[in-house]
Amino acid sequence: MRKKLLLSSFTLLIFTIAFTQQNTIQVKAPGNFPIRAISISVPPAEKIDSFVTFIANDLAPRRLNTLVLRVNYHYQYKSHPELIDDDALTEADVKKIVAVCRENNIKIIPQINLFGHQSSAGRIGKLLEKYPQFDETPWIPLPANYKWPNADSLYCKSYCPLHPDVHNIVFKLVDEICDVFETNAFHAGMDEIFYIGMDKCPRCGGKNKAELFANEVNKVRDHLAEKGRTLYIWADRLIDGLATGLGGWEGSFNYTWPAIHMVKKDVVMCDWHYERPDKTAAYFATHGFKVITCTWNRPAVAVEQHKDMQKFYAESAPEMSANFLGMMQTVWSGTSRFYYEYYNTGYDTARRSAGKAFRDGFPKANVTKYKDDNGFPIIAYALCKSPEQIADINFSGITHMNYAFFNPDSNGNFT
Repeated sequence: MRKKLLLSSFTLLIFTIAFTQQNTIQVKAPGNFPIRAISISVPPAEKIDSFVTFIANDLAPRRLNTLVLRVNYHYQYKSHPELIDDDALTEADVKKIVAVCRENNIKIIPQINLFGHQSSAGRIGKLLEKYPQFDETPWIPLPANYKWPNADSLYCKSYCPLHPDVHNIVFKLVDEICDVFETNAFHAGMDEIFYIGMDKCPRCGGKNKAELFANEVNKVRDHLAEKGRTLYIWADRLIDGLATGLGGWEGSFNYTWPAIHMVKKDVVMCDWHYERPDKTAAYFATHGFKVITCTWNRPAVAVEQHKDMQKFYAESAPEMSANFLGMMQTVWSGTSRFYYEYYNTGYDTARRSAGKAFRDGFPKANVTKYKDDNGFPIIAYALCKSPEQIADINFSGITHMNYAFFNPDSNGNFT
């Protein structure tokens, strides 16, 4: 009777997690994957204050913890001022973004497109404008009236990864943009590279395209690693677009996909699919990469992708679960257009809306105080071997944690 009274007056939930045993028990809350991200272009300098407000009032309440900022040449670089593009942010502008992200525990990952995307339609990018010798295909002109498809299969130009001077330029930009954003991560783009290893290139002609791609990824990765920084890339070039049926955009038609066996495993893969919730995140995870699923402007697809990542993360074995990092909303319009879609719910009936996809895929957090029906606290007792192992516990259903036997030894290690 006494035991019954004690249990009815004080609910005790015990999680005993024996990490030293072979049969590890993993307790996770579905959806609590590590990264909730958005990828968006930097705003024009005159709209920096409204962007800061958007971060504080909209990203933070939706529990976003990662901001991929597509900067490219819209920053007033000191290392190479000749590459500054229109509407470039000042250092003071950047520090406003840094400050609001720090206040809201949001990690910034700046992006400069490396390798591919060195032009857009009929407009040459700043790098090839100022350094035309880096062009992988100088014999292909940009048309005044761009159309796709075209006889040259011209989507975007690339720089030649084997040009002896190209990295001397781009690595200075990479270092500067990481320094000013005070970050230990960088996104290099590297998606939709159609011009690679072209036969007429005096340096790349005849070389294996997968090796060219992997070597360039690893070269950027190694440069970042010298300063303890992590490389993120779009993952489409590592998918066989023929065998998977994903095509030549979300996958590769130009035989770069074998690079998945050559790229170093600590490069983070941003796996984007916009038309369907294709489940290639598992493909990258099983190849040993950490992966983020990326969505865009189809709300129903975004919701399904979020559910998929929840299941991958929560239900996989611990070794595999660690590779499923989370989900990213991508925005491929200017900030003004995205704000319109995001705030204007009257636009929700549109077939495509990145704003609604973001609202549906990243709902605002509901603050819940967990107690049992009688209002008693719920306590967890954890037996762990290291602080890292605590991260695998589902904390969402408890109010207190008992660390009675979680003590450091004389060397500061937990025993």
